Amino acid sequence: MPNPVAHFAINSSDLPRSRAFYESVFGWKFNAWGPPGFYMIDTGATAAGPLLGSLQQRREIVPGVPMNGFECTIAVEDIAATAAAIEAQGGQIVMPLCTLAGVGQLLFFQDPGGTIAGAMQYETRPA
Repeated sequence: MPNPVAHFAINSSDLPRSRAFYESVFGWKFNAWGPPGFYMIDTGATAAGPLLGSLQQRREIVPGVPMNGFECTIAVEDIAATAAAIEAQGGQIVMPLCTLAGVGQLLFFQDPGGTIAGAMQYETRPA
C-alpha cells in the first residue's frame, strides 16, 4: 500500500499573523485543538478526502535547527519497520518514537540530504 503524505504543519513565529494570512489568501479555517496555540486547519475537501494540517508555534526538532516551510508527516503501516528502513538507507531518527493518544505513533527523521519529515502509524489510517 502507498505511504501518502497524511499531515502537514505550518510552523510559525507569529501565529495570529500566519493564521490571518492563510485565512485571507486561501480561505482556510482554523480550529483550536490540543495544547494552547495549536490549530487544526480545514483546507477544504479534495477528491481523495481532507488533508490534515495544523498551525503551531515554530519549533526545533533538531536542536538549533528551526523548522521552516511546511513540515510533512507520511502515513505508514508499520512504524518499527519504517524506522529500520530509514536507518538502513542512511537516514537518522531525530525525534524518537512517541505516542499521541488517540492518534498514533510518530517519529521524525532526517534523510541523507538533510530534510526532516515525520512518519506516523495512525491508529485509524487517514483516507
